Parts: sequence; structure tokens; C-alpha cells
Amino acid sequence: MPRQIDYYFTLLSPWTYLGHGAFMELARQHGLSVRYRPTPLRSVFEETGGLPLPKRHPVRQRYRVLELQRWRARRGLPLTLFPKFFPYDVSLADRIVLALVARGDDPAGFIGEVLADVWAREQDMSRPELILAAAERVGLDTAGLIEAAESDSTSQAYQTAIAEAVEAGVFGAPSYVLDSEIFWGQDRLDLLADALASGREAYRNDATV
Repeated sequence: MPRQIDYYFTLLSPWTYLGHGAFMELARQHGLSVRYRPTPLRSVFEETGGLPLPKRHPVRQRYRVLELQRWRARRGLPLTLFPKFFPYDVSLADRIVLALVARGDDPAGFIGEVLADVWAREQDMSRPELILAAAERVGLDTAGLIEAAESDSTSQAYQTAIAEAVEAGVFGAPSYVLDSEIFWGQDRLDLLADALASGREAYRNDATV
């Protein structure tokens, strides 16, 4: 059986956008089975003491802008620092991922398209027709997709992800959880790659020596 990794993210996050392609390539190289976990990040912040962007100190907000420029250059990706439609209501787009997984589709291409629509193309990805267009561009069948995303079961799974994320130690996006070891942020992908290459046992957050 392939090793499983939990991928916690939100389609609102520029960091998820910057790291998505690199993470998917890493998963491919190591034959990982990715469990996609779109998560209502604001609720996770509330549970873990984090602050949404507008409530952060201006010093932190300014540093974020520096980091976005650095990683935009490092990844070689187009990224608008202040896209026209940010923030937006991400819940439908996130739940579409859950609906795709539930019916057996690989959502990786869709995730990449939506993130690029927000951060490179400045589209309003709260609009159902634009979400469906992103799915169509990667060859997904969109019939019944909105209805599946808005179903009670999908909505419940989306809310359940909050408690599951906190239980896993997640407090920001993207986070990658391998054998219960959390790697927070796309800037930790090199460390994740090292862990996979070495085959070491997972580090524990209750370690004493």
C-alpha cells in the first residue's frame, strides 16, 4: 500500500497556491496517496489562536508581502500581491474538492486551476460558473457537481474537517501530515522531501530528548 499523506489547505490561500504544484510533484515522486482535506481556515484560527489577515499587526502584514514576492520568484509562478477578489467566499470551491473526491475523481488539477484563477488571473472564485469552468478546463464532468458540493453530507464533512485539523495539529494552510508529523507551510516542502527520502520515523511533538 502507498504511504498516505494528509493535505490540509484552503483554496483561499496564496501559500497553498505557491506550494501546490511542488507538493503534487513530490507526492508523485514518492508514490504517496494524498488525502485532500480542504478546511475552513478561519474556524481553525479561532480554535488555535490564529488571526485572520486583516486583524494581524501591520508589521506581520508587511512581512507577508515580502515573503510572497520571494516565493513568487522562487517558484517561478505569476502571483498578484493584492488580487481584486481577495478575500472571497471560498466555501463552495473548497466543498467542490470534497465532492470530487467522494465520487472518485482526482481533484489536483482543479485545485491548481482555482488557485491560479484567484492569484494569477484575478477571478471571483465565489461564482459557481467560474468554479465549474475551472473543473471543465481540467477535463472533469461538472454534471451535478454544485448539487453534490451543497449536499448535507458534503457540508458536514467540511465542518468536521475543523476538529480533525486541530486534532492533527494543524493551525494554518497548507499543512502536510505524514505519519502524524505535521509540516506547516509550503516553505517546509524541502523538509518533507528529506523525511520521505530518508525513510525516518516521524518526529513527535511530545519528544523529551
